[in-house]
Amino acid sequence: MKDTNIRLVTLAVIVLAAALSRLLPHPFNFTPIGAMALFGGAYFGRKYLAFLVPLSAMLISDLLLGFHGSMWAVYGSFILIVLIGMGLLRKITVGRVLAASTLSSILFFLITNFAVWYHAGSMYPQTPAGLLACYVAGLQFYQQELFGNLFLNTVMGDLFFTTLLIGGFEWLKSKAPVLETAKV
Repeated sequence: MKDTNIRLVTLAVIVLAAALSRLLPHPFNFTPIGAMALFGGAYFGRKYLAFLVPLSAMLISDLLLGFHGSMWAVYGSFILIVLIGMGLLRKITVGRVLAASTLSSILFFLITNFAVWYHAGSMYPQTPAGLLACYVAGLQFYQQELFGNLFLNTVMGDLFFTTLLIGGFEWLKSKAPVLETAKV
């Protein structure tokens, strides 16, 4: 098997494993979604693979978990997070990983809660005040969760899984030089 194929298969397996970990019990929003997108953007040199592999893995896990009316917001956020990975993670540093992960969490929160507000009908008025109320409610949602609320669960989940995926792959590269080949 060519070195680029070994790297491609390794990257794809890491993303698929992350996606399938969504099937395990976990606190709300403490998932690898943002990390998968950042990882894809950082390591797949071919732009279409940076989107295709993580989106396919996400779709596979969503086929098992189910869909909801705001999936367009989740997948739209996911695509934008891949772009963040392509931009901010061209060079892997601790600071860049922290910045990309945090930015991704904020972006995901803003877009998905906007979708809740937009589709909520009479739950929130379709005004700036209604949108703000939706964001505040999103911050307070499920207070009993792991880190106090869903937004913090998202931030901490993104940081944890981004560190796990990127740190794990960087460690693998140090042990298996074949993975160091040019981006695929």
